[in-house]
Amino acid sequence: MADKPPVALENRGEGEDGRRYSPSVARNRDPIRDVLAQVFIPPARVLEIASGTGEHGAFLTSGLPGLHWTYSDLDGDSLMSQRAWQQADTAGRLAGPLRIDASAQDWGDAESLAPWDAVFCANMVHIAPWPAAEGLIRGAGRLLRPGGLLILYGPFARSGAMAPSNAAFDESLKLRNPDWGVRDLDRDLLPLADASGLALQSVTDMPANNLLVRFRKPG
Repeated sequence: MADKPPVALENRGEGEDGRRYSPSVARNRDPIRDVLAQVFIPPARVLEIASGTGEHGAFLTSGLPGLHWTYSDLDGDSLMSQRAWQQADTAGRLAGPLRIDASAQDWGDAESLAPWDAVFCANMVHIAPWPAAEGLIRGAGRLLRPGGLLILYGPFARSGAMAPSNAAFDESLKLRNPDWGVRDLDRDLLPLADASGLALQSVTDMPANNLLVRFRKPG
C-alpha cells in the first residue's frame, strides 16, 4: 500500500509556518474532545494513525492535560504539516511524525515505542483500501497495552444499514475508487477486532451521522 498514500477529500489551507488546516477537523474536534475527556486517565500515550493535518493531536493535547500524542502518516504533505504542528508545540506533548503504512505487518518505530495506551484513527478506513483497515486493527491488537484502547471516528454502517447521507457518501467514494467505501462496523470491523484480541467497548453517536467507536484490549 506504500505507493497509495491517504487522500484528502477537502481543500486544506496552509499557514506560513507549514501547518495545514482541515475544515472537517474544525467541525469534529470539539465533540471528539468531549468524549475523550471522559475516556482518558492521564498520563496517556496515544499513537495516531493517518494524522492528516495534525490538528487533532494539537487540539486534544491542548485541552486534555497529561495526554502525549504521536503523529503518523504516509502522505508527504501531511507529514510536513504534522512536523510543523509538533515544532509549534510549547507543552512538549506532541511527538513524531512517524512514517507508518497501516497495512504493513511492521509499523517501524511505533513497535519499539510500544506498548501504547491508545491508538486513534479518524476518517481513514473509508478512504483507504481494505488492507489498511485490517492492518490498523491488527496493529492495535499487537501494540496496545492490556486495557488499551483503539478509538475510531468516522462514518460507519451498522449491520447493513446506514444513514441516507452516509449511503450517498459511500456511493460517491466508490465512484472515486472501488477500493473505498463506508465500512460496516458490525459485519466488517467487529470480526477483525475479535481476531486481534480486541473487544467492542462503546459506540457513541456523533454529529453528521458519524460514530466514535472504542475497542479495548483485555487485561
